[in-house]
Amino acid sequence: MPNVSPILRKVLAATGALLITSAAAAQGGSYEASLSAARLGDTRALATLLQRGIDPNTVDAQGNTLLILAARDGHAQTVETLLSHRAGVDARNLNGESALMLAVLRDHGRVVDQLLKAGAAVDHDGWTPLHYAAFEGHTALVDKLLARGARVDARNPAQATALMLAARNGHIAVVRRLLEQGADSTLRNDRGLTAAEWALSNGNTDIADLIARQHATR
Repeated sequence: MPNVSPILRKVLAATGALLITSAAAAQGGSYEASLSAARLGDTRALATLLQRGIDPNTVDAQGNTLLILAARDGHAQTVETLLSHRAGVDARNLNGESALMLAVLRDHGRVVDQLLKAGAAVDHDGWTPLHYAAFEGHTALVDKLLARGARVDARNPAQATALMLAARNGHIAVVRRLLEQGADSTLRNDRGLTAAEWALSNGNTDIADLIARQHATR
């Protein structure tokens, strides 16, 4: 700036620094606002932030994307908005949980339908949506996942199948459904227990009897 006085140069420099600081603060504010909007299901606020350029795949400190946060708490309209902005449907947080897994865990059927329609994966390494549905006894969601091709005998890190988890927790309707779909009752987890043995260890004798009868007819 050959024709600018030293004083004016300082003023311009200070103004530039202020603008940069203000922009950084605004960006940080948008980040926090987007996470809050996803958690609370404030679709209008989130849509505005997305239109202003906030990344639809923004993540929090635990690796939860905006879609995971919205799906976890059953905010179907917010989920739809994020999907329309091409949010990654199969992203997983630091615990290995996807939006579909957490929607299944909390029995948010409408959100599960949205995610499945968007092509969310029903099978992957580690815990799967079917494991979560079986663990909680969500029979209708077990049916949806199996209809989408979920592997009935998929193993979690402890080598447990959906059948084992349902048997352990006393969810006889889920156990019956999984057996009807060909679940292998002879498999053992990392403690050496079959589904029937795990059921018995938790006092679920009716489930152990059901599995024994089913096994005898095969």
